[in-house]
Amino acid sequence: MTRLVLKWALNSFALFFVMKLIPGIQIDRFQHLLLATLVIGLLNVFLKPIVVLLTLPVNLLTLGLFTFVINAAIFYLASNLVPGFHVAGFGSAFVAAFLYSLFSFVLSVLFGTKK
Repeated sequence: MTRLVLKWALNSFALFFVMKLIPGIQIDRFQHLLLATLVIGLLNVFLKPIVVLLTLPVNLLTLGLFTFVINAAIFYLASNLVPGFHVAGFGSAFVAAFLYSLFSFVLSVLFGTKK
């Protein structure tokens, strides 16, 4: 349970970094940051595998690069689901999803939450 809370905190920290780096990402309050992190995580767990399976031919043709588009779509969808979490457009979502994944991975490795 503590590993899950630590991972959530690290992902929230990663999302905060992304918000500070990309001008098209805005989060109004701290509660919205935590909720956005939770929604992104839930979408990645439940929706992403279905979308990856449905887009498998395109993903194979692009050698997996279409996964970046799927990540951006999930990031953009989370901005539509969470009030107070705003993404300016799909381009901002694309860059933000890439940086969020990168920061989240690095923080997970540094703090030992990756198994």
